[in-house]
Amino acid sequence: MTRRKITGILIFCSCIVGFFVYAYLVMLSEWSPIVLQLSILMITGGILGVISWIGYMMATTKSSPSSILPDDK
Repeated sequence: MTRRKITGILIFCSCIVGFFVYAYLVMLSEWSPIVLQLSILMITGGILGVISWIGYMMATTKSSPSSILPDDK
């Protein structure tokens, strides 16, 4: 097997194991409230991070002449 296939299988299996660990922590563990709070915090941080990156890129990139639209008056 190639290294790429082995890496793919490892990623696949670790995601399945990660899902079951997360499901256990949320459903059956006493750590459920903190796991949910951290999950929401990470999701919110990720979404706001992507939006802020888009805003930063829009503010700092120079527009090329081909992307400037003429005014239709």
